[in-house]
Amino acid sequence: MQKKRLIIGMTGATGAIYGVRMLQVLQAQEEWETHLIISDAGVVNLTHELDMKRSELAELADVTHGIKDIAASISSGGFKTEGMIIAPCSMKTLAAVAHGFGDNLISRAADVVLKERRRLVLMPRETPLNLIHIRNMAAVAEAGGIIFPPMPAFYSKSDSLLAMVNETVGRALDMFGVNVEGLYKPWEGM
Repeated sequence: MQKKRLIIGMTGATGAIYGVRMLQVLQAQEEWETHLIISDAGVVNLTHELDMKRSELAELADVTHGIKDIAASISSGGFKTEGMIIAPCSMKTLAAVAHGFGDNLISRAADVVLKERRRLVLMPRETPLNLIHIRNMAAVAEAGGIIFPPMPAFYSKSDSLLAMVNETVGRALDMFGVNVEGLYKPWEGM
């Protein structure tokens, strides 16, 4: 049985926990194969925010690609994936994706996902937003990408930071058909 492939990109914005948690959830599911790319700034945040090393992160992924490896399998549309999530997504990466500037494997893989009409989800982490950020988000959305800021929903009355992260991660992964049962409780009305 061919596994479904999902690319996870992690960049230098705050919020490394989102990418880590996605990899943990996907690692527990046999039908998914993850392809990880992390930028150098992403590694800095991973270390600062979670006291985690690049090697520990790599253990959560099925395949890890170097940020400069633009000849990697995921840089070609012929390599079939379900799509890509960039979590967290820096404003630099957002700009690169918005303008088709494939200068590294994260932005190149995102460009491939868009050109192949696969699902691309960007989780930008910045506030407040300036007009350049907003226009770049609009450009990505117009190209078919999904802008998914990791904003907690308070109606779920989460009792911990992990529960808020799980809800965001669950909602994002659900967009790809990942089994997220037990990760969060979807809104069912009052």
